[in-house]
Amino acid sequence: MNPAYTAAGEVREEYSAELLRGMLEIPSPSCHEGELAAFLAGAMTNLGFTAGVDSAGNVVGDIDRGEGPFIMLLSHLDTVPGQIPVRLAAGRLYGRGASDAKGPLAAMICAAASAAQFTGRIRVVGVVEEEVPSAKGAVAIRESMPPPDACVIGEPSGWSTVVLGYKGKLDLRYTVRCSAGHPTSPAPKATELVADCWAAVQDLTGPVSHTAFDLPGITLESFSGDTTYAEAKIGIRTPPGFDADALLAALRARLVWGTLTVTGSRAPCRVDRRNPAVRALTAGIRARSAQPALLVKTATSDMNTLAEVWDVPYASYGPGDSKLDHADDEHILLSDYFQAIAVLTYAIGELAGLPPGEVMHSGR
Repeated sequence: MNPAYTAAGEVREEYSAELLRGMLEIPSPSCHEGELAAFLAGAMTNLGFTAGVDSAGNVVGDIDRGEGPFIMLLSHLDTVPGQIPVRLAAGRLYGRGASDAKGPLAAMICAAASAAQFTGRIRVVGVVEEEVPSAKGAVAIRESMPPPDACVIGEPSGWSTVVLGYKGKLDLRYTVRCSAGHPTSPAPKATELVADCWAAVQDLTGPVSHTAFDLPGITLESFSGDTTYAEAKIGIRTPPGFDADALLAALRARLVWGTLTVTGSRAPCRVDRRNPAVRALTAGIRARSAQPALLVKTATSDMNTLAEVWDVPYASYGPGDSKLDHADDEHILLSDYFQAIAVLTYAIGELAGLPPGEVMHSGR
């Protein structure tokens, strides 16, 4: 018998905690996920998956349990830069990615391995470059694989909460180059023109908020340069119904100088709370004697990228507190992590009732 499993065929809590700790001890900033992908391919193989790393660098593990639906659980391998010493204190496991999103990914791996009642195929995917505009990993998955019958995205929602949608995002870079001249010259200065660009973004987007889902949010992510060359990076979080093309056209009309480049674009997405993925997760939460909460988020996830192409039932779920994402004290409560594994295991069993090979509309 595989020592990772209990007699009932579920992954032991001790193993699941060791798996997550091992993941946290491997740095995996965006574009440097190779070591973690290889580690997880080995860990999933040990748990009975057929696993490997694809050409994009994603780790992919399959469990085939006969005829039935095709379920995908997808989270990301990469983190923002900067390591946090991995340690366990008062039931909290600290480390970069504990919440965003190694905890959710580890929970998906353990749940898929534990879902012995599921008949069909379960695919767990850890994708690269979610934290950067490229979304390389999720783009490769949607282009190289058939759509599943349901898809759960692994992000920190809290173990008793399911996320129904995310704002989109436009990533802009504005660069200006001007002739050298004396500071008192009336000629345009690069720094001033970049400042004018930021003012135009503020004016054209109108009312903004980083807390309201139905309003855009804007951030001046970086600003550098001098009077001859300057550059700004601007992020615009876009709600459903936001006309990004109209904003870009109006902004370009204002910018007589310089070059405006779209470096990344993800459309907003929102799913119907009645879709099978949401229903399965909320049933799993109720089975743990909790009342499920439903939220929408003002950030983005790989759901945005996949939903541009795949019209399937989605939900986003995972242990962890999103307020700790990218924080210097990022951590996860192990008790919440274990609860999330149980919820996901239950939800996978619920999804066994989906018609195999008949992708159902997500109700976006």
